[in-house]
Amino acid sequence: DYLADHPQAAPLLVAGSVGPYGAFLANGAEYRGDYALPQDKMMAFHRPRIAALAAAGVDLLACETLPSYAELEALTALLTAEYPTLPAWFSFTLRDSEHLSDGTPLAQAVALLDRCPQVVALGVNCIALEKVTPALTALRRLTRKPLLVYPNSGEQYDAVSKTWHSAPAGCALQDKLAEWREAGAQIIGGCCRTTPQDIAALAHRCRAE
Repeated sequence: DYLADHPQAAPLLVAGSVGPYGAFLANGAEYRGDYALPQDKMMAFHRPRIAALAAAGVDLLACETLPSYAELEALTALLTAEYPTLPAWFSFTLRDSEHLSDGTPLAQAVALLDRCPQVVALGVNCIALEKVTPALTALRRLTRKPLLVYPNSGEQYDAVSKTWHSAPAGCALQDKLAEWREAGAQIIGGCCRTTPQDIAALAHRCRAE
């Protein structure tokens, strides 16, 4: 409908979100990766959601907020076996710039995804603003795939109380744009607690640069 009403709009892609099993647990595990399922059960968890998104006609999948190497393995196995023509990006949460949240070395995760031709970009999301540039720097050393990043607003999530706490002064997505682009990011946006106004400010800054 949007494209019908805006025929001069830039090319748009619709990405269907495939979030982690950890978010289903509703205990903050998507930031820790401290869960385990046999691969067939992990695939069974993701299968109906991917099927629904594929049936709805998404252009690609956004396999995102992923803290667990085992979950990466399950998702790539599912895509390869059952959706071999559907592209996807993969985006992680991190313990630090060199490790997924479950402690897996980032190099190991990237090597897995580099072997999967359906993975068209990879990066980080749902992480703190200050973690972005070190993560991009590490990823750029490990892969030539396009990099993406969409962090949180700067507020901190308390998984116990399920509340967000105020961002430190001076944290704004658009203020980091040049730094992230210099570090290799080609796709940039926002995750939790970011707003349409934040994305508009990013777009304005991008056009200005």
